[in-house]
Amino acid sequence: MDKYQEQPHLLDRHLEGMMNSLLDIIRDSGSPPPLVHLAFKFLYIITKVRGYKRFLPLFPHEVRDLQPVLDMLAKQNPRDPDTWETRYMLLLWLSMICLIPFDLARFDGNLVSMEGQARQPTMDRILEIAKCYLVVSDKARDAAAVLVSKFIVRPDVRQSRMADFLDWVLSMLSKSSSQTMEGTVIVNGMLQALAQLFKHGKREDCLPYAATVLKCLDNCKLSESNQMVLRKLGMKLVQRLGLTFVKPKVAKWRSQLLIGLKDKDTIVRWSAAKGIGRITGRLPKELADDVIGSLLDCFSFQETDNAWHGGCLALAELGRRGLLLPSRISDVVPVMLKALTYDEKRGACSVGSNVRDAACYVCWAFARAYEPAELIPFINHISSALVIAAVFDRDVNCRRAASAAFQENVGRQGTFPHGIDILTAADYFAVGNRVNCYLTISVYIAGFPEYTQPMIDHLVNMKINHWDGVIRELSTKALHNITPQAPEYMANVVLPRLLPLSVGSDLHTRHGAILACAEITHALWYLSCYQSYFLTVCTLIEKLSLSKMPFKGDPIIGGWQWLINDSLRHLTLVSSGARQHIKECAVSALAALCNEFYINERGEADPALQDELVTQYVSELQNAEEMIRCGFSRALGALPRFLLKGRLQQVLEGLKKVTQISPEDVSFAESRRDALIAIAKVCQTVGVKGDGSQEEYVCRDNVDQIYATLLTGVTDYTTDSRGDVGGWVREAAMTSLMEVTLLLVQNEAELINANICKQIMCWLAQQSAEKIDKFRAHAGSVFLTLLHFDHPPVPHIPHREELERIFPRSEKETLNWNAASEAFPRITQLLGLPSYQYHVLLGLSVSVGGLTETTLRYSAQSLFDYMKKIQSDPSALESFCETLLKVFEDNLRNDRVSVPLLTMLDQMLANGCFDMFTEQEKMCECILFCGLIQFQGDMREKIFFQLFLLLCHPFPIVRKTTASQVYEMLLTYGDVVDVAVLEQVMAILSDTNW
Repeated sequence: MDKYQEQPHLLDRHLEGMMNSLLDIIRDSGSPPPLVHLAFKFLYIITKVRGYKRFLPLFPHEVRDLQPVLDMLAKQNPRDPDTWETRYMLLLWLSMICLIPFDLARFDGNLVSMEGQARQPTMDRILEIAKCYLVVSDKARDAAAVLVSKFIVRPDVRQSRMADFLDWVLSMLSKSSSQTMEGTVIVNGMLQALAQLFKHGKREDCLPYAATVLKCLDNCKLSESNQMVLRKLGMKLVQRLGLTFVKPKVAKWRSQLLIGLKDKDTIVRWSAAKGIGRITGRLPKELADDVIGSLLDCFSFQETDNAWHGGCLALAELGRRGLLLPSRISDVVPVMLKALTYDEKRGACSVGSNVRDAACYVCWAFARAYEPAELIPFINHISSALVIAAVFDRDVNCRRAASAAFQENVGRQGTFPHGIDILTAADYFAVGNRVNCYLTISVYIAGFPEYTQPMIDHLVNMKINHWDGVIRELSTKALHNITPQAPEYMANVVLPRLLPLSVGSDLHTRHGAILACAEITHALWYLSCYQSYFLTVCTLIEKLSLSKMPFKGDPIIGGWQWLINDSLRHLTLVSSGARQHIKECAVSALAALCNEFYINERGEADPALQDELVTQYVSELQNAEEMIRCGFSRALGALPRFLLKGRLQQVLEGLKKVTQISPEDVSFAESRRDALIAIAKVCQTVGVKGDGSQEEYVCRDNVDQIYATLLTGVTDYTTDSRGDVGGWVREAAMTSLMEVTLLLVQNEAELINANICKQIMCWLAQQSAEKIDKFRAHAGSVFLTLLHFDHPPVPHIPHREELERIFPRSEKETLNWNAASEAFPRITQLLGLPSYQYHVLLGLSVSVGGLTETTLRYSAQSLFDYMKKIQSDPSALESFCETLLKVFEDNLRNDRVSVPLLTMLDQMLANGCFDMFTEQEKMCECILFCGLIQFQGDMREKIFFQLFLLLCHPFPIVRKTTASQVYEMLLTYGDVVDVAVLEQVMAILSDTNW
């Protein structure tokens, strides 16, 4: 059974059969005692794997079972160490039989036996058994407590025996000492019995005894016991007593649970935290807020790490249950930020990893408890703190906990800056390597400006003075690597702060500060040698050119040109943040230089110089280094018209090649982005002339080629370790499409044909329906700009009137495409427009079947609302289903679409979107690929073949799931496969290790 430990639910369908087989042996009067004990042992093993709560209801619990089970228990020796599994299972079985709805007195009959001796009533026999096993030291004690909880709450037992039983339990508690072995066993049994009883008993039945039990429990002084199990059971009982009489005894149970939060053992603190969560959920708002105020008192630096840990666990429980009101977030967040960096030095080491881990759990719980708008004021603080913990924490469990909390917030809130990009780089496995976190992942994340300064400040304030020398050294190296992201901040703020620390009295701080000064100074020197040089040179050339210096024809111009080219070739030597600045300075200098020194009196370029310059720049577009491609793409986009005249096709072809993806440069997303930007700039520079030459203008001969290149960019979904880098390309392509289209509209609109306009609007609609907020917002903005442009209007927009009704001109500036709650209810309306249906459904598939909680929720709800509207329109539903099938067929081998599409379809089926067509073959055929193969025809074979293709999928989970679903489908629809081979097919599906 060991292999089922991680997924015990897989046993569920087999539990009853296994139990019945073993009970047949037990009930057989001919079975020898050793065989009976072995059967009970096997039952226990199953129970251990699956859990007794799931196993318990499967026990037979008829009237005829009561006497045999009592007789078997009577024959047991409570002290026999070899048969405790038998006693444990019999007690659990009896606890189920006790639920029979008959007065137990009816089973007593004549209480005088044939020998003239009085027999015990059945009720008393069961109570004696329970009492007997509550004081044993083996597992049977736990089952006896379960028996008590089921038996005492029976109406007939409660009336006549509950008070006496509680008196016995409390007297045993009072007489027993937890300082002795025997006393510990007894106290354990009594506490279990009380905890189970107050959990399952009705409040009105338990309330009369609650105060007495609480007083007795208080006298036991369990918080002073050295037995962790007893302290945990005490916490359980306190919280259940609190749930029983909540308001009259708030102060008493609260003080007991707060003591539990500070316990030295985690399991006790955890029980107390859950108790506070349960009880607070039943309190009025004012008292619940009072509890939260008491919890916040745990977060004092006079308190121990135990109090901080318990406080974090309790806050997480309250947050998870939605009991931390938004008005309290402003009090809780600062405490959590402190807890995420809690680290107290103790001798040669420190404590606090448990606190930091629990603080991550709080942040995880917040993601599930609040709407995105409620956390917006604190998003930057929380996201930065989690990133810092995920990258810079000393302990791997804390780094992974922070990564998990960050992932939960990205998925459910969707408001963390650059969340998906960071999550891709700092996932659960990536943060496992500490050196990689400090020296590689940190540099990537620091490239996002929202995180740069918080990361630097944390290293300076918390890590260069760390007690662990390895952490100090890694921190200073990380500062060296991050310096290019914020050189001015390092030079003007960080170094002045470090210099006094380098001569301080604390040895650790002095060591870290000296190393940090050295590393930062080295990094700044390296940067200054290249970055300042390039910026100074390019700026100087630009200013000298604009000053109309008399150097036309002078050889020095060639030197200036070489310096600009050199700057574009060495972008990799500077930080990613500085590259864009240098690139812009270089192309500005190039434009100024060309306009001043490369044009003659006739407004033309020297043919030899033009040929040399354009040919050189176009050849650099195929350089093996991506940054060189980026630089010269932007340079071509900055060339003036007289240098492009007669060379336009050469430039456009060169830029087109940069935008094409090949196996060697699949990750060169930045160069593809810059090439698309350059194409639009070149088009704007040369202008439009319909009947002009394709070597000089945007004209009839090249407009289709230009649009084809730009439209290819909208389909770039490349991903790498940085995340969805294709998004940069798609964003640039959408912007360039808008710029070129508006350029044509304002000059010669007839060059835009209906098919091109349809493609543009459909692709923009698809991007407007996808899951990443940033790109969805950009696509929506471009979509509305083209729709509402009227100087003059863009021609051939499909369904213009319907679009203007869905997206009124008055809402062009106010519609928030970033907000899923606003965007998806509008974009799903495009499903009713035939021209847009395919692309919108393609975009929605990724959103509805995605992982981001907010996006999933609103996109799915909007889709379901649309489906409800067309339920009475069979033709609309037929069109929708055919489009859905077409999307699946076109993307069968594309996991980015096919996997979320199947998830989306599963949700649609669960929401009854296709229920009205269960008897119409045409409609059902459109959803066969999800397993609903109900009718005959060629479509069935086609979809069935597609299903079997998934059995060859490279991912094991896809193969395994497909095999399971196909197997179940064949069980339901056996006529799908020829009867002659059906058995063989079923055997292959079930026996193969997919």
